[in-house]
Amino acid sequence: MRDKQRTWIFINIIITVIASTMMATALTTALPVMITEFNISVTTGQWLTSGYSLAMGIVMPLTAFLITQFPTKKLYLTAIVLFIVGLLIAVLAPNFTILMIGRLFQACGNGILSAMAQVILLTIYPPERRGTIMGWYGLSIGAAPVIAPTIAGVIVDYSGWRMIFYVVIVIMILSFIVASLAFKNVLETRKKHFDTLSFMISAIAYAGITIGIGNIGTYKFISAGVLLPILLGIIAIVIFARRQLSQADPFLDLRILKHRAFTLSLIGSMLLYFAMMGSSIILPLLIQSVEGFSATVSGLVTLPGSLAMAILSPFAGKIYDRFGIRRLFITGSLGLIISNLCMVFININTSLLMIASFNIIRSLAIGCLMMPLITWGMSNFLPEMMAHGTALLTSLRTIAGAIGSAIFVSLMTFVTNNSQHLSAQGAAMHGVNAAFLGMTFGAVALFIVALLPIKKTNTKSK
Repeated sequence: MRDKQRTWIFINIIITVIASTMMATALTTALPVMITEFNISVTTGQWLTSGYSLAMGIVMPLTAFLITQFPTKKLYLTAIVLFIVGLLIAVLAPNFTILMIGRLFQACGNGILSAMAQVILLTIYPPERRGTIMGWYGLSIGAAPVIAPTIAGVIVDYSGWRMIFYVVIVIMILSFIVASLAFKNVLETRKKHFDTLSFMISAIAYAGITIGIGNIGTYKFISAGVLLPILLGIIAIVIFARRQLSQADPFLDLRILKHRAFTLSLIGSMLLYFAMMGSSIILPLLIQSVEGFSATVSGLVTLPGSLAMAILSPFAGKIYDRFGIRRLFITGSLGLIISNLCMVFININTSLLMIASFNIIRSLAIGCLMMPLITWGMSNFLPEMMAHGTALLTSLRTIAGAIGSAIFVSLMTFVTNNSQHLSAQGAAMHGVNAAFLGMTFGAVALFIVALLPIKKTNTKSK
């Protein structure tokens, strides 16, 4: 493929993924306003983000099948249309239920787009350029979810939360037009039987675990509402794994977990999203609901971190190409520990400048980890295995993000409700501190993974 063709495909992927990925976190800044408008609890409201992640996680394994069955261009355009339909439903939503349905449509479209983007880029570029290319791609998939709350905050204050969806609709329509003209069929297709049972089992597994943990904020931990869905999810995972390993042509090839680099990158990505998505919800709640600032201020507090991540991502890709993953892995996990630990000790008198500084450290840490981990984990796969690797990695890290969001919001709510000896503001701050303490433990686990023996390999293998 000529460089000009690669460039056009790359540009279109960047445009599309920026718009679709932004919607994963854009509503975090608008959440306090939407909670009031729809008269719902924080625990219910967070499902606009964690439910979105859950739907993405369910769709991701399906993409490994879809990519092999349909021409690249046709599948890509279909995913964009699906996303636009979800945006239109959300714009017209009269209540929370309809809004949630729109979010699920968006998540399905985004799930397909995100998985396809990674497979396409890793396929059309040679191994020696993948780190750099994925670093630039990190500007979209990494910076967009962090920049989104900043943009959304301004939009919410001046035009209302529905305008967020209008803006993205325009971008996605333009993206559809560009893709129609410039996109090529770059991935090979082959006929394969669709394993409906495996897909249903995987959906039950993801839904059971995520819903069970999400219910912690509504029910007691030792209750049927929490334990039964989790138990059902665990049983489904075991059945799914046994079924995939017993098939010659599985729905999702779990044999890729035999590759040490991929398994470590998978664990690292899951731990990163576990902590990252939780803080993306907690931080706006802290600034708006606890400290009483506007959505615009909330967005501006996160803006410096967003810019820092955007600047670092391409350099992180170049560092990976030259030195491998080790330095980035250790540096990023340490930065995540430091930033979360700093947030544990903030109080109602802590300045917004200080909070913004802690968020910059957090964003730089994420920039060191997000795309380099994916590139490292996928670097030794042949193209036919990349679809399975991308589907597994992206779905599990998305589910980890949903679980993190549910756990940390529930932890914040629990600690707040049990701090009655403090003022309302003090109790809420105590809850925020507890949530970031939990994220610190997640970052420590990530650092431990970073210290495990790592081999630097540059060759393709199956």
